[in-house]
Amino acid sequence: MSTSDLTDTSAAETSGDEQPKLQMDVAVQIPQACLREVVVTIPQEEVQRYLKKAYDELVPEAQVPGFRAGRAPRKLVEKQFKDRVLDQVKGSLVMDSLSQVTDSQTFSAISEPNFDFDAVELPEQGNFVFQFTVEVRPEFETPAWKGLSLERPIAETTDADIDEAIERVLSRNATVEATDDAAVAGDKLLLNAVFKDGERVVSEFEEERVTLLQRLSFSDSVCENFGELMAGVTEGETRRGLVKISDAADDEARRGKELTAEFHVVEVLHKNIPQLTPALLEELGDFESVEEFRGFVRQSLERQAAYRQQQVVRQRVVELLTGDASFELPADLVRRQTARELQRKVLELRSSGFAEEDIKRIVNLSKRNAQASTEMALREHFILEQIAEELNIEAEMEDYESEIEQIARQSDEPVRRVRARLEKSGQMDALRNQIVERKVIEAIIAEAKVTEKVVERDNSDEQEFAVFHSVLPTKDTAAIPQAKHDDAPADGTKTEPTK
Repeated sequence: MSTSDLTDTSAAETSGDEQPKLQMDVAVQIPQACLREVVVTIPQEEVQRYLKKAYDELVPEAQVPGFRAGRAPRKLVEKQFKDRVLDQVKGSLVMDSLSQVTDSQTFSAISEPNFDFDAVELPEQGNFVFQFTVEVRPEFETPAWKGLSLERPIAETTDADIDEAIERVLSRNATVEATDDAAVAGDKLLLNAVFKDGERVVSEFEEERVTLLQRLSFSDSVCENFGELMAGVTEGETRRGLVKISDAADDEARRGKELTAEFHVVEVLHKNIPQLTPALLEELGDFESVEEFRGFVRQSLERQAAYRQQQVVRQRVVELLTGDASFELPADLVRRQTARELQRKVLELRSSGFAEEDIKRIVNLSKRNAQASTEMALREHFILEQIAEELNIEAEMEDYESEIEQIARQSDEPVRRVRARLEKSGQMDALRNQIVERKVIEAIIAEAKVTEKVVERDNSDEQEFAVFHSVLPTKDTAAIPQAKHDDAPADGTKTEPTK
């Protein structure tokens, strides 16, 4: 069902040099949840007011052949600059009306208005009418969030944990050399892969460098026994196994199905694990001693533990809150928001001290459960955003600076470069959401009944290597932003942590 809301935003009384509001009618229809169709009608009188203002500003400066600057007759200026002024006025009318719609309507937009600006025409007579669609936050009652009962997991960071983490760092910074020997766990394999459904090839990749671990994951599938399958493999050998397609894959007919994977070994590369020498300490981040490096690793592990702790508490908070909040999420909205949710997750992981290999693994898991995880994340975001508005919680400049500095330290990049990359890739909005949502969770926890439970550190995920490849053909071309130096190797064999 579609409903309509007609709003008259007529000009208000103004004083001094303040410009009067734009007079217009706004009709809002609701074709489906989280979507609004808006028709804006601006009377010809307002169009003429904007045109007069534009020409009043142009005439004193207009340069017309045969006349000194600003001395040409107004009618001649209007004739010569008509197209430019019409386009300028159209833009001003559209921008001013969109601003007033945003301020006056009860809905909260979550995307930019969707309309074809070039197709909008400014009429010489009659009303100026244009329409657009915009995605909006669903309307619901804020669930009760004070006094929740929560359990917070506590995991101690031990010297053994630090030793294991340092081994992983050294392994990522290892040099590799081709060998004729049989591959063992931890070696690198340069692989070509072909994935088949029966005899039909559905996808393939060439010369992907992977670490021989128990599991090999892809964006939409996983080879659970990769370590056993490829144990003892040698250069030139091909082995066949199975990959299981995710239950959330785009291709419904193949969800949960097993496809054949042919892994051809181009090279077996044995890793030479380096010693933690002063030269390597300097390369890792200008560390002056092993003790300073161990301190940095401890801080990284503690940030990761804090992130996991926050995620467990956050998941419980969301479960409790979403149980009381019922609203529809259109499937196309969930689909469009998947890439943004992955970007937000990547930013969180980077600022929490996770290495790129770990981020790839976690992102692959998210992609394999994209629809379910995105729908949950959207519900979570809408609820937390509504609570943030009620509590007047917002991201401050110092919050942005702190997050960007954290990402810069983790990736060993200048703060300026990290900020520029986030701005250029449009991720500052994701960073803002990350900051606000974390503040809201902290506010909820401060009002909750929290008990702590000591848990063992789970290192099972460290037996999985992730490759960004969709086994099934997909239209999803959203790339996960990389955090590499300009001179970093494309295969990512030499990564950090860094200061």
